[in-house]
Amino acid sequence: MGNFRALLQEWLNQPHLDEALREELLALTGEKEIEDRFYRDLEFGTGGLRGLLGPGTNRMNIYTVRRTSQGFADYINAHYGKGSEGYKGRNPAIAIAYDSRKNSRLFALEAACVFAANEIKAYIYPELMPTPALSFAVRHYGCGGVMITASHNPAQYNGYKVYNEEGCQLTLEAAEEVLNFINEIHIFEDVKTISTDLDLTLEERLAMALALSDDSGVPLIEVIPDAVIQAYMDAVYGERMGVTGCDALSVVYTPLNGTGYKPVTAILKRIGVKKVALVEEQQYPDETFRTCPYPNPEKMEALALGLGLCKRLGEEGEAPDLLIATDPDCDRIGVAVRHYREDFMRLSGNEIGILLLDFICQRKAPMPENPLFIKTIVSSSMAEPVAKAYGVEVQNVLTGFKFIGEQIGFMEKVGMGKRFIFGFEESCGYLAGTYVRDKDGVVAAMLLCEAAAYYKAMGKTLVDRLTELYDQYGYYINDLMEFEFPGAVGMQKMTELLAALRAEAPLEIAGKKVIQIADYLLSKRRIVPEENGCVLSPETLPISLPKSDVLEYVLEGDSNVIIRPSGTEPKLKVYLSAKGETKTAGLEIIEAIKRDLDALLRP
Repeated sequence: MGNFRALLQEWLNQPHLDEALREELLALTGEKEIEDRFYRDLEFGTGGLRGLLGPGTNRMNIYTVRRTSQGFADYINAHYGKGSEGYKGRNPAIAIAYDSRKNSRLFALEAACVFAANEIKAYIYPELMPTPALSFAVRHYGCGGVMITASHNPAQYNGYKVYNEEGCQLTLEAAEEVLNFINEIHIFEDVKTISTDLDLTLEERLAMALALSDDSGVPLIEVIPDAVIQAYMDAVYGERMGVTGCDALSVVYTPLNGTGYKPVTAILKRIGVKKVALVEEQQYPDETFRTCPYPNPEKMEALALGLGLCKRLGEEGEAPDLLIATDPDCDRIGVAVRHYREDFMRLSGNEIGILLLDFICQRKAPMPENPLFIKTIVSSSMAEPVAKAYGVEVQNVLTGFKFIGEQIGFMEKVGMGKRFIFGFEESCGYLAGTYVRDKDGVVAAMLLCEAAAYYKAMGKTLVDRLTELYDQYGYYINDLMEFEFPGAVGMQKMTELLAALRAEAPLEIAGKKVIQIADYLLSKRRIVPEENGCVLSPETLPISLPKSDVLEYVLEGDSNVIIRPSGTEPKLKVYLSAKGETKTAGLEIIEAIKRDLDALLRP
């Protein structure tokens, strides 16, 4: 335990501390409040930073953003700056984008000012843009990238995603190296920046920054032009499946007050969808997310206003076919389908992925030689028989879309990038094509509408097609449990719980024997042989994926459980999968597993 009041006083002693942050610090009274803000530095990992807004080392604020930017700048200059092996005869560069969250534009400017002060040219979007557009800009300029977003987290969060020159979030090794650079930096004393005058408005500071140049007269910060935005949209459009009849489709769309409004409506118009009704309360940016405090399209509550609009339109005789929702940085998508009369059925992230995989395999022409589909280990195993039925190879990677993007990059380096046809993760993230290295809600919206129009012409809905797939391959049921461990005490409890599971693994869950135990941190998979009951075999199988804090329990009867700590929040995520002959049978298995795990993992 540290001297948190001393850290608090250090912040208060800063002569130019932002006044709003100073006032918030002065209002702190309880020891736990102070401790929670200072007991650690906000954790930096492969996803960058993500945390609550506010003052303190364990919060998102201009000082943690500056410090992280300085660490990333030091990493970039070490690898690509003058005198480095990667130096290309010009200053290295960075592309920056931001979403609609509170302080996103401010943090983007703060980051740009730090990079520019470190002789790293900063390209910044002129308006809020989706995360995939940042990945595209990175690839366009051949530079690093920063996306200011907390994705689908609640309104009081913000974040800082970091990208390599391939447009992919940092690898495990690179993130560790950046963290080492960050750890060398004092949050107030070691940061270089070209603009610290907080008395100026954001627009005044941006204008001042844009006017600065390096020694050769090249601007230190440039606004990304419309041509790059249009090139991104053209790349998305290039992944269409060429379905006719989109003009017969009726869609309700909500951007959830985020970045998706302009690109999603533009791409739907471009493929011929003429009837798009917008959820007005969620159409434009709103940093408070008043109508949806948790703007996560995976959750039913995020679709509530959209479903309400669908109902009203149905009562007026204009019932839509689809409801589409994208999260604030428009890299995830949620979907509900009108299925028989006015009833809407929400599709899970896995179900959307299975439908898109099947649709792309049916329609993509020409199909590349040796086509490849990539999914994360926690995503539905139903994808494997679906892909194999079309002759498509399946590759599994660790949780996080960066690992899918990384594999695309590996294939492109050996001239095999065109093999990739689709990738998805169960948390509503999808990508077709290689124009970016991250999930893209814009391309997902386009393909879903094409699929819905394709089946509508046959007199079917997406739910009808999903049922056909279940009948063909079996009822794969997936679910997610989350256990929160807030604060310093909670983090310690979570660490102890994972250690206990490694020391003594459960050998039976929901009455089903555990037949495999995989520890991705040790890169080992142990087999429990039938003849020895629950005695673990001394023999193990290697896991070829990078080391990760993940535990997997494979149960008899095609069920499994995967446990991992969240990379962005103080919680354990538990992924459940079961296969039943019927949907009811699969759900019964899932509920039994949930009961046992709740008793085992509940803090």
